[in-house]
Amino acid sequence: MKILTNIELISVGNFRASLEFQHIYDEIRSAILTVSWADPYMFIINPVKRGNGVVPIKDNFIAHLLKNGWHSEVRMNIVKGMRPGPIDAIKQTSSGIVAVEWETGNISSSHRSLNKMAIGILQKQIIAGFLVLPHKALAQYLTDRVGNYEEIEPYFPLYASLKIENGHIGVLGIEHDSVSGEVVLIPKGKDGNAIK
Repeated sequence: MKILTNIELISVGNFRASLEFQHIYDEIRSAILTVSWADPYMFIINPVKRGNGVVPIKDNFIAHLLKNGWHSEVRMNIVKGMRPGPIDAIKQTSSGIVAVEWETGNISSSHRSLNKMAIGILQKQIIAGFLVLPHKALAQYLTDRVGNYEEIEPYFPLYASLKIENGHIGVLGIEHDSVSGEVVLIPKGKDGNAIK
């Protein structure tokens, strides 16, 4: 898998300038690069519109983070007064918790992830959050209505305008390395948009 875009929506305070932040970012970046399909070192997708599932895609990503001391599928009260679903991965740092969401759900799910991270930083529940999601060029080959980078990008100025003293929100747009009609389709789930 390759990283096509890396945007910092919010990046203020001491954490961004720390060596610890650089280690965290390097772990996330390396984890994305380990995501593969049909090849041990590349992500090759069969270019069938809405033909590929999404669940197996993040397996290598999460496995790499777990090897580096992250915890997956953690439920935590990032937003006071709410009990949101589990976060894909978190890591404790000396400055606070860093959260990562690998987003291959619908666009409302991508918005919810960003909102959760922003409020979590405002309420000092986390120090940083990263959203990883596909660019449109990849999303078109995945389950129907998967959110994509281009679809959420117009809302980025909203997050940049937040008054935050110390925190970071990053968005990484990802894309396949190659396409081939010879590779097997990624299996789909059995519910929701996956069956479309």
